[in-house]
Amino acid sequence: MQLDTVHFGAITVQESDFIYFPEGIPGFEDSKKFVLIGKDTNETPFFWLQSIDKPELCFVVTDPFLIYNDYTVDINDEDVELLKISNPENVLTIAIVVIPEDIKKTRVNLKAPVLINIDEKLGKQVVQKNETLPIRYYLYQE
Repeated sequence: MQLDTVHFGAITVQESDFIYFPEGIPGFEDSKKFVLIGKDTNETPFFWLQSIDKPELCFVVTDPFLIYNDYTVDINDEDVELLKISNPENVLTIAIVVIPEDIKKTRVNLKAPVLINIDEKLGKQVVQKNETLPIRYYLYQE
């Protein structure tokens, strides 16, 4: 399928790669289908979560386990059921990155990771109960 995006132009995606977010992403509840772009390149720790529904909606994401020591994710039973998680090893955990004009203020939301059941192609952003996890974890520490 040809997908016209604002940031990447026209790209080819397979419908089998679509990830369905039953509840959308908070603030973007109308977008339910996304695709990961650049995850398989291993050239950078960053990749993209591109909306299928809205060509202008694309999140820069990263693996929070790579940037934060002892990062853990705890989800409730309702989210396990929604995502149809039977094997935690088949869950991809990513965190949304914000890259402002001043690149030294680049930050990652560790408080609300996005969980994706790779097998079922289901996703959800989940707010963690752990109060020590920052919403704004700055990548450039002084």
